[in-house]
Amino acid sequence: MRKFGVLALSAALLAGTFAAAPLQAEEGKPGGTLVIGSTQKARHLNPAVQSGIATAVPGTQIFATPLRYDADWNPQPYLAESWSTSQDGMSITLNLRKNARFHDGKPITSEDVAFSVETVKANHPFKTMFQPVSSVETPDPHTAILKFSKSHPAAFLAMSGALLPIIPKHVYGDGQDQKSHPANSAPVGSGPFKLKEFKPGQYIILEKNTDYFIEGRPYLDKVIIKNYKDPTSLALATDKGEVTLYPFLAPTKDIARLKKNKDLVVTSNGYAAVGPLNWLAFNTQNKYLKDKRVRRAIAFGFDRNFIINALHGGQSKPATGPVAPGSPFYAPDVEKYDLDLDKANALLDEAGFKRGPDDMRFALSLDYIPGSAEQQKGIAEYLKPQLKKIGIKVELRASPDFPTWAKRVGGHDFDMSMDIVFNWADPVIGVHRTYLCNNIRKGVIWSNTQSYCNGSVDALLEKASAEQDQAKRVKLYQEAQKIIVDEAPQAFINVLPYHSAYSKKLGNPPLSIWGTMAPLDEVYFK
Repeated sequence: MRKFGVLALSAALLAGTFAAAPLQAEEGKPGGTLVIGSTQKARHLNPAVQSGIATAVPGTQIFATPLRYDADWNPQPYLAESWSTSQDGMSITLNLRKNARFHDGKPITSEDVAFSVETVKANHPFKTMFQPVSSVETPDPHTAILKFSKSHPAAFLAMSGALLPIIPKHVYGDGQDQKSHPANSAPVGSGPFKLKEFKPGQYIILEKNTDYFIEGRPYLDKVIIKNYKDPTSLALATDKGEVTLYPFLAPTKDIARLKKNKDLVVTSNGYAAVGPLNWLAFNTQNKYLKDKRVRRAIAFGFDRNFIINALHGGQSKPATGPVAPGSPFYAPDVEKYDLDLDKANALLDEAGFKRGPDDMRFALSLDYIPGSAEQQKGIAEYLKPQLKKIGIKVELRASPDFPTWAKRVGGHDFDMSMDIVFNWADPVIGVHRTYLCNNIRKGVIWSNTQSYCNGSVDALLEKASAEQDQAKRVKLYQEAQKIIVDEAPQAFINVLPYHSAYSKKLGNPPLSIWGTMAPLDEVYFK
């Protein structure tokens, strides 16, 4: 297989024609049913109009994307057998496989690619993914040319995982609302598995696509995604062997428990592109938090090592900035905000917030996402007495459900809030949205809800988004991260400890950068 380190990707992707060798997975034997356990309940199965784990895991089995990625961030052919990029980076030409068909037998054409890009651009919440796409040309049925208003290197990752499922125009282009289209729950794709039965909130049964465009695959006969009411019951089912694969395993006690099972492999591999960060967000319009010194004081005022080792049993890892460790864009040389109460108190004194008769300087409310006790409520409960040590009275504000929390934070009705945000592989997709001045969109959760605005950061992000040289692009993102971490619109806490627990009987387990949000055509039973 042709290997490309992350800093050499620009040479491979952004100049001339490129046709990667197919993934060299271990050859497996056919047959068997894979049972995936999940607490995530899908509303429907079309990732073109819906983000999230619940849709992505089944969606990437039903639909195929132009590209796929291996565990080393190398792009691989999938629906596109080869591709080329213009010298100026203003277009990408995809050469489609000629033997690829949808599950209804209709051939996949460049018209379907163009239609899918338009659908994702119009309906998917990640607006930056294909924003620079000005048009998709279709000179023949097996050639699609994406034209850009500016160079857009993020397009490669955006054409993989669950981000650009190629959907059939002849099914979804009938004029019905694509977000509520009946085919979203009875989808017609071209992936390794076809939908057999979908009982929302209970299970999804997928069966082998015998007309799959990669000869000899998939190996499995069937994939069943079974829903469980909570992580505890799912962990118990996995421990008993009722579940073959438990992805997005996060409760640290369950991770430790399943690691003791001699019949299971428990690994943190397979989540590099997800980049799941847990942080404390600040409303920078608050009269106290608008002062950078106050935000930095809070960041110095608590102990990440205590959270990771005591609250998370050593299973999570520290987060130090807006890009997760493991990403090629990660900046290692930023302020780490190790616990320093003296520095925190000095910063608050310098900001002019003196202690009152009750030894407090001021009060702030703290929200958290309901339903994630270990990563959210537990940390919030630790922060309340901890920040009292630097004179900040913290009032916890619980939300009865997720929509209430999202309305408060999305509506900028908060002082501080715990939050979980994914990187989604490329900063253009998952990082820009949190920091761009023009993305302060009241009422939209996971936009720039901190109301943070810095023209220098905007300029660096804009330049990085169009930079074709990968090494220069990484440097630009690292410069932006240093500014963001210094100004602290969030206090970064930890990377969610996502793990996969799977039976040792499985061969070729899903451990690419997208994990189970990628085709399982190579997975087999030994």
